[in-house]
Amino acid sequence: MSNPSSAYPVVPVEGKATRQVLVQNEQLMIVEFNFEAGGVGALHSHPHVQSTFVKSGRFEFTCDGETRILSAGDALLIPSGAVHGCKPLDGPGTLVDSFTPRRDDFL
Repeated sequence: MSNPSSAYPVVPVEGKATRQVLVQNEQLMIVEFNFEAGGVGALHSHPHVQSTFVKSGRFEFTCDGETRILSAGDALLIPSGAVHGCKPLDGPGTLVDSFTPRRDDFL
C-alpha cells in the first residue's frame, strides 16, 4: 500500500501553483495541482501518459495546438509526448492529474 498524501509535501511550482503527490507507485502517480488566479501551466511535454480531472474552477487547455475550455467535473487525456499546458480562467482552480508511469522528477 502507498503512503497517504499527508506523507508528501506541498511543493511550490512555477506559474503561481503548487503540487502535492497524493499517491504513487512505479506504475502510477496521482498529483493535485492548485493554481492561483492568473497562474499558468507552461507548455511542456513528457513521456508519461497523463489524465487530468478538473476538481474546481475553469481552465483553458492547449494540447498539440488544440485549445479547449474545461470546467469542474471535466477530464482530458494527454498522450505521451504531446505538448500541452493550461491556465485557470475566472480565478483559482484545482486539477488532479494521473501519470503513468510515475513521474520520478516529482519525488
